[in-house]
Amino acid sequence: MNKSLSFLTLLMLLLSLDAFGQQKFKAAAVGFYNLENLFDTEASVGYIDGTRSPNDPNYHISIKASDISKYDTVAYRGSYTYENLEGKKIIRPLILQTEEFHPNGKKVWTKERYNQKLKNLSEVIAELGKTDTQTAPVIVGLCEIENKEVVEDLINQPALKRFDYGVVHFNSMDARGVDVALIYQKSRFQVTKAKPYFVEIFHSDGYRQYTRDILRVTGMLDGEEITFLVNHWPSRSGGEQVSMPKRKKAAEVMKGIFDEIRAEDPNAKIIAMGDFNDDPTSPSIKQVMGTEGKKERVKNADIFNPMEAMFKKGMGTLGYRDSWNLFDQILVTGTLVENNKKFDSYKVFKTAIFSAPYLITPEGQYKGYPFRMYGGDTFYAKGYSDHFPVYTILLREMK
Repeated sequence: MNKSLSFLTLLMLLLSLDAFGQQKFKAAAVGFYNLENLFDTEASVGYIDGTRSPNDPNYHISIKASDISKYDTVAYRGSYTYENLEGKKIIRPLILQTEEFHPNGKKVWTKERYNQKLKNLSEVIAELGKTDTQTAPVIVGLCEIENKEVVEDLINQPALKRFDYGVVHFNSMDARGVDVALIYQKSRFQVTKAKPYFVEIFHSDGYRQYTRDILRVTGMLDGEEITFLVNHWPSRSGGEQVSMPKRKKAAEVMKGIFDEIRAEDPNAKIIAMGDFNDDPTSPSIKQVMGTEGKKERVKNADIFNPMEAMFKKGMGTLGYRDSWNLFDQILVTGTLVENNKKFDSYKVFKTAIFSAPYLITPEGQYKGYPFRMYGGDTFYAKGYSDHFPVYTILLREMK
């Protein structure tokens, strides 16, 4: 077939009910999007109930700062670990919510601006993979969200509400108060297991740096078991080399999750997505995760990174100092790689960066880069995020 034939045309051919008995296919889009500080306008804090299991979504929740007196808590200044917090009920401050994202903060974060951001972001998410599947994505990993409530506000926007998304979220110990989450169309994906994994990072003086957890969600996608891992690894604050050990630690935790799942089922299908704050060729990805960038070399036991080839071509999801980085990536197990044009179960057909023209800054210093809602403290009503989203298309034959 002519390689220039668009995937949309191909998919229409594959899905058509023609008289020649051509096989029909089912498609599902899986996306990831860094929403860049999706906070509500309410000053809030974290409330940790150490009498609950850490795997309980109510173990760590967000509450209004004005409601602190309603909760029975104790003063606490130690390290936030499951062991130390066992049996205790404490309050955890959130930095960004206090200083920036409320009406009287630096961002003048009003209800109107919050609603505008929800509208803008929801419309982008609804478009991920739509050209290929003719519908919204079935699964989307999210990062830089404040709490479960902002995700619920997001999926109840007009662009997404009709798809009836569910939410999986656990509050992390991140000092800035941002977390990861996963949304899914309940009609096509049923959650069977959800769990957060701590990424414990310590400075040389023994002081702990708090970062985002890695979220694991296992479930049945159209009757087929697949595990999704949502990540937001430590930033490059202080410089790439200085901060590299932190991301290597996050990579070690994620590699451990892969190993844990594969020990139970060597043929498990796993899709890891996230803002890794590293590129596909960085040591955390290539060395610690041991990814393979060439599809033809991938075996079932490997981890394939379809975005390595994109990065080597100069493609990226965010710009910094006149260069592109491809921090937002989707990695998959070899069991999801199609090498013989066989789609007897879900396999990756296509992976892409979604960079529609309206997501690109039209003018000024950052022309050509992702169109942010805030440049410093300047608000842009038509802005979105400082990252482009990414997505992959899964395809399988309909029996």
